[in-house]
Amino acid sequence: MPIYEYEHQKGGCRLGKIFEIRQSISDRPLKRCPACQTAVRKLISRTNVSTPKTNAELKDLGFTKLVKRDDGVYENVTARDGDSRYVHRDRPETLPNLKKTISD
Repeated sequence: MPIYEYEHQKGGCRLGKIFEIRQSISDRPLKRCPACQTAVRKLISRTNVSTPKTNAELKDLGFTKLVKRDDGVYENVTARDGDSRYVHRDRPETLPNLKKTISD
């Protein structure tokens, strides 16, 4: 479940001026502090998103990464067996076979 930050509108309580709380993404934002019942507002805070960093990690996760090499030419740096290493804009047969990585 995500962790959300809230700020007391006036003062604070034992939770502090700003506090965190776990809520479902479908829960409504709090209007009152669960500890002292004073008015609070939800803050927009930074998030941490873990993303793959290498082409091999992207490939293992089923992603396709194309890097522009020339006008209308892209290198498929995550090419799988049978995929063309280079994708040409006017040659659809060079497109990656997405059926290898996407299933119903």
